[in-house]
Amino acid sequence: MSKPHAYHRADEKAFLDDRGYSGTLVRGQNPAMLIEKGVRERITDSFYWKEQCFGLNAATLCDRAAELKFIGGTTGLSGKPTPFLCLVFKMLQLVPRKNIVLEYLNFDGDDGVDDGDEEPKQEPEADDHEEGSSVPLANGGAVQDPNALGKRGLFKYLRCLAAFYIRLTWEPVEIYTTLEPLLSDFRKIKRRTKDGFTLTFVDQFIDDLLTKDRVCATSLWKLPARQQLEDLDMLEVRESVLQAEVDAMDEEEGSEGDVQVVERSDSD
Repeated sequence: MSKPHAYHRADEKAFLDDRGYSGTLVRGQNPAMLIEKGVRERITDSFYWKEQCFGLNAATLCDRAAELKFIGGTTGLSGKPTPFLCLVFKMLQLVPRKNIVLEYLNFDGDDGVDDGDEEPKQEPEADDHEEGSSVPLANGGAVQDPNALGKRGLFKYLRCLAAFYIRLTWEPVEIYTTLEPLLSDFRKIKRRTKDGFTLTFVDQFIDDLLTKDRVCATSLWKLPARQQLEDLDMLEVRESVLQAEVDAMDEEEGSEGDVQVVERSDSD
């Protein structure tokens, strides 16, 4: 009986097999296993994956992500994966270096066009603040976000893609220190659900990544509470962007209370 010829399987199912896997590990396992088996199979069987994700590398994936129009997990009754989820899975296959992921996070285009839209970039509106580093206040002013680092990326869906990958693969301290500055990014984004499209914001998506256990049809590993990391001196206490205004309001309430006490003592 002749010995079967050894051959290399070019299909993605080879990547999904843990046996003989010698690539980069994430928390001791094949990074592809961070996506549930059923979702993985739908991704590798999808038309978008076969046509748009074949042969991508870290550079061409950035170009593909710049074309995204919405975020999301699976859609419809059949659980069809969105392009966003397919590119997340492709990043898990590539495991790009951290400096590349950070470049995705803050990537700034040069053409003045936002996220592949045909219209030129307009002046920021009231809910779309320049550089993503200020927060509107009740008195019409703005306060600088002390946690905001780096520049605001022009391609917001590329930023969301990188943030999702960071939440899946990085360590807890890195996740908090890297994603929390993005909570000052208030740009609108579209989310695809099983029933249709909904409107959300970049900061809301980042908050979901930091607080929820399941996002975009993907179960996220349990992230330690921020307070726990602060108690272990692994993280510094996060300063609220509205702390100055809250302190001012407390001082005003305190002064009004002192005046009322004085008036009452005079009446007595």
